[in-house]
Amino acid sequence: MVVKEDDVLKVLSNVMDPDLGQDLVSLGMIKDLVISETKIAFSVVLTTPACPLKEMLRKDCLMAIESLGIPDVDIEINMSSSVTSTRMENIPLLPNVKNLIAVASGKGGVGKSTVTSNLAVALAKSGATVGIIDADIFGPSIPTMFGCEDEQPTVKNIEEKSWIIPIEKYGVKLISIGFLSPAENAIVWRGPMASSALKQFISDTNWGDLDYLLFDLPPGTSDIHLTLVQTIPVTGAVIVTTPQKVALADAIKGVAMFKQPQINVPVLGIIENMAYFTPEELPNNKYYIFGQDGGKHLAEKNNIPFLGEIPIVQRIRESGDLGEPVVLKDEITAEAFMKLAQNLAQQVAIRNATQEKTKVVEVNQ
Repeated sequence: MVVKEDDVLKVLSNVMDPDLGQDLVSLGMIKDLVISETKIAFSVVLTTPACPLKEMLRKDCLMAIESLGIPDVDIEINMSSSVTSTRMENIPLLPNVKNLIAVASGKGGVGKSTVTSNLAVALAKSGATVGIIDADIFGPSIPTMFGCEDEQPTVKNIEEKSWIIPIEKYGVKLISIGFLSPAENAIVWRGPMASSALKQFISDTNWGDLDYLLFDLPPGTSDIHLTLVQTIPVTGAVIVTTPQKVALADAIKGVAMFKQPQINVPVLGIIENMAYFTPEELPNNKYYIFGQDGGKHLAEKNNIPFLGEIPIVQRIRESGDLGEPVVLKDEITAEAFMKLAQNLAQQVAIRNATQEKTKVVEVNQ
């Protein structure tokens, strides 16, 4: 007995993507269906390789096919991915970058660059193509976080234009003013000069094809933030905070900036860094030295997804100093960052499926 294609698609149409609220067949996620007397094979094309629902969807598809009651048939389900995007086709800058994500914070010292670095590496580990633009022109941290302070990007002529070739480390493409200026030198520039440097990182760097390009923004709300949203269509923003009241007060301002009607950049979620202290010798103990659940309450109050919390552990600091993001290590903290990356990718996919295409912001000031 050979089952018909319509029968297979009918049972698979009962498998729902809970994030998007539709079945896999209607969403066009079932591809390459092959049916024979001994085998049923197909691919499920997810919206991101970092999909946290991957195993659940695989099991649901398997149960759906088994419900047909066909004996002695091998079921082969290939889980693949194609990262979604809402980029408008007529935007000339970064045409092959699917999602542009701003990582921001209201104040300094909350670990934004640490979070950005580990998020990027976690997304790359999941199979995505990722880059980082270090937009903190006056205090660049990305070269240190990736252990490549002494490296310099090269320049290559492509189609009669000189392109900056980004540094690549741990599967992530990187550009930073820190690669172009000695670490001991202070960048003493006015705002327009810093904005010009950011524009050059965007327009003159050969990024190639990327699923996600993360922007490690300076703290606060400054010229750099306005330059970013006026130059490219930002997919969404992530706000990093700590649980303490002073950090939350500034994080609220960061949320408010992106939500302003004239800017209107979706806030993809809140990340709470330094959520609690866990001693290495007591990995199951949690000490909330900066307060508890401040980031979670901020997310709930503003109806924004809470992407997750990262503890204070010595290994995170050591890994950052060594230029080896902690997500590269197989431990509890690495798992926390991997889960964080999955949640972020999930929110990007939901945003792309449910909201309008991104546009460059027009601000007259």
